[in-house]
Amino acid sequence: MLKFIRKVLNTGKVTVAYPAEPLPVDANFRGKPEYQPEQCIACGACANACPSNALTMATDSEKGVIRWQLFLGRCIFCARCEEVCPTAAIRLSRQFELAVWRKEDLFERADFKLCYCRQCHKPYAAQKEIDYTLALLEISGEQQGYYQRQLETCPACKQQQNLTQADRIDIGRHLTREVNR
Repeated sequence: MLKFIRKVLNTGKVTVAYPAEPLPVDANFRGKPEYQPEQCIACGACANACPSNALTMATDSEKGVIRWQLFLGRCIFCARCEEVCPTAAIRLSRQFELAVWRKEDLFERADFKLCYCRQCHKPYAAQKEIDYTLALLEISGEQQGYYQRQLETCPACKQQQNLTQADRIDIGRHLTREVNR
């Protein structure tokens, strides 16, 4: 018995004093997603990539907004949202203490103004996404006026007015085969 007590005393601490002291977390730990709505363009890439449907995007035409929403109760901390976000608006933190008193506290929301089509005046995208694309075009030195007309037109109206420039695409030469061989 004395051998056992001596061995225990020589071994030292094997557990951590977690509630009293912060728990050390690895640098690659995937914890709570931290979202920065001012950096988000509401493109919906994160909602499309989320396998657990913890991230959703819903359009409210009456209020004129697109609502981005994260429900931490469904999140599996896979980091797909972080991988696909073009503006790095969502990052997984090392925070793992997510207990809350009310279920409503597990929701995180952000609303973004809708962009309306120039022709039919129906909402089709977030205004912030269109502005971001136009800013990228300005940086690259492209003609903003021509692209602005295209970007501010919904896909249905583009198809009706032939703004997609389908005449530039020549797929016919790829479909023909030599028959006389």
